[in-house]
Amino acid sequence: MQFALKLLCGTLVAVAMSPGDQPVTIRTDVNLVQLHVIVTDSAGHAVSGLDKSAFQLWVDDRPETITVFQGEDAPVTAGIVVDNSASMAPKKEQVITAALAFARASNPKDQMFVVHFSSQPRFGLPPGTLFTGDVSKLETAVAAFNLGGTTALYDALIAAISRFQHAYYQRKVLLTLTDGGDNSSHATLEDALSAAIQAGVVVYPIGIFDEYDRDRNPKVLTRIAEATGGQAYFPQQVADTTRICVGIAEDIRRQYTLGFPGAEDGKYHRIRVTAKDPRYGPLAVHTREGYIAFKATGAQK
Repeated sequence: MQFALKLLCGTLVAVAMSPGDQPVTIRTDVNLVQLHVIVTDSAGHAVSGLDKSAFQLWVDDRPETITVFQGEDAPVTAGIVVDNSASMAPKKEQVITAALAFARASNPKDQMFVVHFSSQPRFGLPPGTLFTGDVSKLETAVAAFNLGGTTALYDALIAAISRFQHAYYQRKVLLTLTDGGDNSSHATLEDALSAAIQAGVVVYPIGIFDEYDRDRNPKVLTRIAEATGGQAYFPQQVADTTRICVGIAEDIRRQYTLGFPGAEDGKYHRIRVTAKDPRYGPLAVHTREGYIAFKATGAQK
């Protein structure tokens, strides 16, 4: 049985989907922490078919019980964040193709949205439409470039993360395509990281950098990816972006979801996950580095 998780009126609701797609609602604690995990073997290939017993979880170096487990290919809520700064003009058509390849390779049940940004962010879907699974609507949204201006990447990430407040599926990912480092946001990198970590959003940045671009900043994109459990990519040629986007979509469909009851102290807690299965050799686990706990009323400081 599969589960979709949704936050309703301050309560996280797990919706169990039967074969007939009739939902059965199970209420659980709002401080449930979800981890989206990819497991790879020594050759870097994703490993599927693991069960709950294969995973071990530590929080702040203490063992933690996994209370929620879900296998691969559960649907997600996904945002596509697209740089519209002036330098993106020659890359526009390839970026549109790559973003749509990501959408087509994703789970058909995924719900998606689009954020364009230059000096400020804007949503790509029509007003009143928060998400869509319709690729034709996504095509229109992604193609709605407004080229020119500077690069407010952090503001765009925060805008995109705010949309997840309305997400049906609580597995949340952001695909981000940019050709420069931030040079005009009101928010800081730490603001964007804090928002992503607190919301449990996994970010996959693709840096389509020109060789002599003074604004290129791969370290920032790598930090965003590592802090949220994603991966950063830096294609040598813009034509490689489509292949990378398809690979990201396939990796997301291979993710496992682990859940556990989080603390209620409002603090940051470190996470470590390992996996072991006698059918395989050494396994590597890729997930976010930590989480910011829910702040319970009256919790001790």
